[in-house]
Amino acid sequence: MKHVVVHIDHLVLKGFRPEDRHAIAAGLQQELVRVFADGEAVSLLQARGDMPRLRVSGVPVEPAAKPQRVGQSAAQGIGKEIVK
Repeated sequence: MKHVVVHIDHLVLKGFRPEDRHAIAAGLQQELVRVFADGEAVSLLQARGDMPRLRVSGVPVEPAAKPQRVGQSAAQGIGKEIVK
């Protein structure tokens, strides 16, 4: 089994209520688990080696999206950036 450690030091969330941060983080964590369950994403990540920084361009979010969905969308953006 491969082991992936993701450390998010800084996550910028503009335009969201401070009280939504925990639900956004929960959605992010849940979706990252799903993204990294895919062997392809893990293999590509290992091939790149340590990544001190990963910049993800804007992530589309529907205006009425619930906070957890916002976190999931952010994680999907991270996954897309990894498999580029």
